[in-house]
Amino acid sequence: MIESPRGPVVVDTGVYGATMTPSGKPLASGYRQILEDRRTIISFVTVAELRFGASLAGWGARRRQGLEDKLDQTRTVWATPNLITAYVDLRSWAIRAGHGLGQKDHEADRWVAATAIHLGVPLVAHDSIFFNVEDLQLITKLPKLGVRPVSDGE
Repeated sequence: MIESPRGPVVVDTGVYGATMTPSGKPLASGYRQILEDRRTIISFVTVAELRFGASLAGWGARRRQGLEDKLDQTRTVWATPNLITAYVDLRSWAIRAGHGLGQKDHEADRWVAATAIHLGVPLVAHDSIFFNVEDLQLITKLPKLGVRPVSDGE
């Protein structure tokens, strides 16, 4: 009997992009087992963040093409009316709850989290801003004060 693959996940920019820079290799290695045999999904904002980072860092044509090849192999969720509703609901909740995700400088993080919530799949991220977000299933290697990180079957 062939075991079915694990379900899909939305991957935050930091974890997704970690494989593309030498400094990110340890982070990528830490999440490899979690992402193995899963369909990887990213938010449109991750595409923008990665292209911006490559531009700012002055990546050459070959390295930029490598980025585009990786993006082409990954499902990207673009803004739709339903995703926008999920974003609005998340932002409203975060501001009312006093959660850090409601702060202006977490705009991209909100879109990533809203994407996972909208799709009803876990978010894989290495950023504590995603702790304690209503309706968000978070898979992370980060320790939460007094709580063991989600192992996801490791």
